[in-house]
Amino acid sequence: MVHFYGLLTLQREPVPLKSISVSVSIYEFVADVSATLNYENEEKFPLEAVFLFPMDEDSAVYSFEALVDGKKIVAELQDKMKARTNYEKAISQGHQAFLLEEDSSSRDVFSCNVGNLQPGSKAAVTLKYVQELPLETDRALRFVLPAVLNPRYQFCGLSKDSCLNVKTPIVPVEDLPYTLSMVTTIDSKHGIEKVQSNCPLSPTEYLGEDKTSAQVSLAAGHKFDRDVELLIYYSEVHTPSVVLEMGMLKMKPGRLMRDPSAMVSFYPNIPEDQPSNTCGEFVFLMDRSGSMQSPMSSQDTSQLRIQAAKETLILLLKSLPMGCYFNIYGFGSSYEAYFPKSVKYTQQTMEEALGRVKLMQADLGGTEILAPLQNIYREPSIPGHPLQLFVFTDGEVTDTFSVIKEVRINRQKHRCFSFGIGEGASTSLIKGIARASGGTSEFITGKDRMQSKALRTLKRSLQPVVEDVSLSWHLPPGLSAKMLSPEQTVIFRGQRLIIYAQLTGRMPAAETTAKVCLKYTLQGKTFEDKVTFPVQPKPDVNFTIHRLAAKSLLQTKDMGLRDTPASDKKDALNLSLESGIISSFTAFIAINKELNKPVQGPLAHRDIPRPMLLGASAPLKIRCQSGLGKLKACSYSYDKPWMSLEKLPCLLEKIHSCTHRTNLETYHAGFEENHLVQLIYHQNANGSWDLNEDLAKVLGVSLEEITAAHPAELVDSSGWATILAVIWLHGNGKDLKCEWELLERKAMAWMRVHADSTMPLVVKAAITFLKSSVDPAIFAF
Repeated sequence: MVHFYGLLTLQREPVPLKSISVSVSIYEFVADVSATLNYENEEKFPLEAVFLFPMDEDSAVYSFEALVDGKKIVAELQDKMKARTNYEKAISQGHQAFLLEEDSSSRDVFSCNVGNLQPGSKAAVTLKYVQELPLETDRALRFVLPAVLNPRYQFCGLSKDSCLNVKTPIVPVEDLPYTLSMVTTIDSKHGIEKVQSNCPLSPTEYLGEDKTSAQVSLAAGHKFDRDVELLIYYSEVHTPSVVLEMGMLKMKPGRLMRDPSAMVSFYPNIPEDQPSNTCGEFVFLMDRSGSMQSPMSSQDTSQLRIQAAKETLILLLKSLPMGCYFNIYGFGSSYEAYFPKSVKYTQQTMEEALGRVKLMQADLGGTEILAPLQNIYREPSIPGHPLQLFVFTDGEVTDTFSVIKEVRINRQKHRCFSFGIGEGASTSLIKGIARASGGTSEFITGKDRMQSKALRTLKRSLQPVVEDVSLSWHLPPGLSAKMLSPEQTVIFRGQRLIIYAQLTGRMPAAETTAKVCLKYTLQGKTFEDKVTFPVQPKPDVNFTIHRLAAKSLLQTKDMGLRDTPASDKKDALNLSLESGIISSFTAFIAINKELNKPVQGPLAHRDIPRPMLLGASAPLKIRCQSGLGKLKACSYSYDKPWMSLEKLPCLLEKIHSCTHRTNLETYHAGFEENHLVQLIYHQNANGSWDLNEDLAKVLGVSLEEITAAHPAELVDSSGWATILAVIWLHGNGKDLKCEWELLERKAMAWMRVHADSTMPLVVKAAITFLKSSVDPAIFAF
């Protein structure tokens, strides 16, 4: 009998990757991350180990090195084709080699090759990167360590060079053979209020009485069933600032890394616009692939992605302004539109769309988003109604660069607002399409509500256009500023604006200050934000600001190996090599030439497994509705503890066929039970409610009681019903006001037209009838 010990692969061999340790240093709103992959070859012959892992699209990878049995080997950034050739050559000559490269189809997936790892040998491979931290609405800075790399839908046009072609073994989370540890240090001169996470943390340790420095660690035993998310709250986060960093003095003048670089942060105080008749064409592109049947998070009680999407669409439809146009597309392996072309928003078209939303299922197979996008862009524009595109997807696609390219080509005719649903959504796709069109992106994970983030984005899309955006510098004589960031043309209320620039010329000998001003026009009024800063560049051994500036530039030029225009390829390659930031055209390679043992035949290949997230453990059960309305279970058990990724589509196909048998006349029970969703569902397109049994059910009273209390001599039935609905919203849904704020605005606008001097009496009667403590002042017009 053969005995196997330790951690094994699909082929029953030991797994060479033993652990991942991460050190994070956060200063203000920039993170510097060092991740070390620890390998050990427990087999009797040399190995080549390949590990695929996700990374945030905004990450600027600037360092790669290996520590092999005590010897440090620093990698060099080279042209990707040259690096691959040198890697293969080194391996064939018996050297040890390490290769780190970005996937050819997406910026947020990397592969790490450890070649010729000798029996009994240990290697610690370390990569370092920096990134900006996005600011959430509640003032939290969000840092995410991606730990989830979902299987991405393979379409026929996938590049043969893509590392996503690798048939990576996947395993149940509890059987994953390597561990993750993470320690984070946070520094802010404004003071740290608190640190929260979606994963268990050690207690926050403050390193000083003023709470400007703190440290937290990931609790032991973390499972790779979710990305690691930190939310960091500072005492003052909206203060404009300028960070000026010294360059590499040894480099030739005129180079990006030579002169001082500035990172300017603005938080424009854009006034909130008054209710307006802003119109537009609103197109909602909804992912209906099979993976949308998964829960929003790994928690058993988490809402299904498709159910959250349905509730979100209902909210969005109800919140649209009168006079606009709209359409809804569902996509998967194919796509379908609710209407042949966008239709005017009326009671009839809204009701027709709502009826189809209630029946919407995750039943369209794979995730092919490019075709529906192209169809949307082919439709002629509607005069006076600019196109606002809302994309909802779990981002499990492989043709990322092609999709971003298509959005970029059509950026003059629309804005794209994108939403990444669930852990493992492609940051490259979600951020890339928003950036290419001047929109915004959101990620919905853990306990986040898709509805809240979607409605916040809809409010942004309804904002009046901010025009004449300009940046001016007031510098000491002899200095000038060269912009490194793309020209800013869109600013949204509540959004942070980060700009990179390079200061060239003669630095002043004495201490002095400079000023940078942001100007813009809104509805004919000019606004200005300014910040003064000392002209004293600070040294940074990692050249963080320079590298972030280089990454910002690369994102405007690097569209992947296949899709980057020829005119930009050379610039992108040179910029990558000069800044030391990895790109689609470069790769890190490290060679240990001291190891010179001839290889007898090909190296044993080991693909490092990653977690299976379709279910926490086998068996996986999908509950389906039978045609008779009774629940029956479709159960699929994993008969092996290790499963190859190439078998996953077969399993998914079984799951999809099972879910497709769901009775389309029956939808999630929670939909019926959610009174807030029900109340919103029954609002009319013009903002009013009808006095009927549906409203009575939500209010928790009988229709007879509502009718008896109705002061008919003061207000008609619709007016009475609408006032009752608004009072109920304020009394029972105040914690989710951000989700119904726009539809309340529509209700108030409708009542404003129908109100007269008797309104205070009607409001008082409604509050008394509902036994509510809501302040009547909410109806002050």
